[in-house]
Amino acid sequence: MLRELILATGNDHKIKEISSVLADKNIKIIPLTAFESFPKTIEDKKTLEENAIKKAREVALFFNKWAVADDSGLEVDLLGGEPGVYSARYAGENCSYDDNNNKLLKKLEGVPLEKRTAHFRCVIAIASPEGIVKTVSGKVNGYICEKKTGSGGFGYDPIFFIPQYNKTFAELSFSKKNKISHRAIALMKAKKIIASII
Repeated sequence: MLRELILATGNDHKIKEISSVLADKNIKIIPLTAFESFPKTIEDKKTLEENAIKKAREVALFFNKWAVADDSGLEVDLLGGEPGVYSARYAGENCSYDDNNNKLLKKLEGVPLEKRTAHFRCVIAIASPEGIVKTVSGKVNGYICEKKTGSGGFGYDPIFFIPQYNKTFAELSFSKKNKISHRAIALMKAKKIIASII
């Protein structure tokens, strides 16, 4: 029976987004940061799916509770899918969001907008206390801007432009982004799986 769900992430932005979508009066959402000690998963896999599964399974087995993890990445078509699985550390270990954005903008310098197509992809993994995992995914298409715009969101949000809204993710309100983003799409699928377990 699923009554508690551990969010296998220490990222405050992800905790906020995931918690708001998965909020349910029948489930207690517990962020990993609520525990004094927990295993840090080494994200050494080659795909978003593999990393999400690894994170969810390790946390579920360690705490003997249901766990949910995500791995998300920005994939730029012209760059062969970069930064992809390396999105969080594109500019190197311990880099900032700005460092990553600046590196990507530099790589695309002089490239016209129509060739700057990209998509955000998110994989959500839900693991049982026994380590059995189910996954779902979400994807949203857009373009990489020529400069950072907007102050909301996090990560690559200031340079990811969504044509149908004529705005970057960073210019959208939290509630709007949390309805249309790659993570929101994946989470709505995950919510159906969770509902079937309760």
